[in-house]
Amino acid sequence: MSGAAAGAAAPYWRNAGMTYISYANTCAAMVRNCLKEPHKTKALNREQVYYKLQTYQEGEPQKPVVRETPPAPPAKKE
Repeated sequence: MSGAAAGAAAPYWRNAGMTYISYANTCAAMVRNCLKEPHKTKALNREQVYYKLQTYQEGEPQKPVVRETPPAPPAKKE
């Protein structure tokens, strides 16, 4: 297969103007919203993320700050 033919078809998430990470997050959210209880609640709880941010000044580490990203609010039912 020639190089031009292989690169002609871009992934549909790229054609939609999304990054792969945003596409994967959207797909994961859709799957979580399709789950039935109690699996849905467990999956939504795993969505919360904690991370540690540590800055450096003059080559010395400063006090780390632990932050969290709360899970997205549940989707509205229509």
